[in-house]
Amino acid sequence: MSEKEVAERQPAPRTTDAVELARIARRLRQDVIRLVAPTGQGYVQQGLGAADLFAVLYFAELRLDPADPEWMDRDRFLLSTAHNTAIFYATLAARGIADPAAVEDYCKDGSPFEVNASERAGRMIEATLGSLGQGLSVGIGMALAARRRHSPSRVYVLLGDGELQEGQLWEAALFAGSSHLSNLCLIVDDNEMQVEGHIDKVVKVAPIDEKFTAFGWVAERVDGHDVPALLACLERARGRDRPTCIVAQTLAGKGVPSLEGLLAHNLKLPPDIAQEALQALAASERMEGANAAEA
Repeated sequence: MSEKEVAERQPAPRTTDAVELARIARRLRQDVIRLVAPTGQGYVQQGLGAADLFAVLYFAELRLDPADPEWMDRDRFLLSTAHNTAIFYATLAARGIADPAAVEDYCKDGSPFEVNASERAGRMIEATLGSLGQGLSVGIGMALAARRRHSPSRVYVLLGDGELQEGQLWEAALFAGSSHLSNLCLIVDDNEMQVEGHIDKVVKVAPIDEKFTAFGWVAERVDGHDVPALLACLERARGRDRPTCIVAQTLAGKGVPSLEGLLAHNLKLPPDIAQEALQALAASERMEGANAAEA
């Protein structure tokens, strides 16, 4: 299938309008709270922080056909931080790739929508990951396979900055740069948080962009909540002859003032906090709507 044919195969809604993508991200944040609230705890902070990344990837960048999840020339997305599933599943449901009713069973006994994303949930999950640091290696294999069969599909890997402490990841990065895998794009969710707290108090990984550049990649640093900047980074990545690493600085708990910057890896979310979070997100949406009307 040609590049043009792949680009035209987009039956589901897709947009590059920054205002609309920001609106989608706000709705995804609300869905994160709703999914996690019944269990009372979960990966809320990461989900709120990564909502803009997921909105841009799934509603603007990735070439997918929800009606045909096994389409050979689809783009591949790998969530290396496989526990950050509230935002992942919320996005799949919003994009029409997963059944919203099934996603509502998130973390319930017997549900395939488990805390760690696995292929039990269906073909929409490209690989069962979870051991941190392995997602890039899997993505490299997919990128190599696509190149060998002359497919226009691209591979996108999202990982957390804490994963950069894993040795396997740097072996993979060295191989990808040496192999000039231009169809590979890595996004680092740089939220400065891992299970033990602030990343610098465990093992410092900065400067991330300079390290990937030294390994033969093109690396860019961007505000992970700046939708136009994210779109521009992804656009530039498609025209290169080397793999791209986008270091996206995000704020844990983004969108909920009482949670922003709180480094809680697995956040307790009692009903009152969940309700407060939903109210804050709804107020933000109303404010954005009012500002847009005045403009």
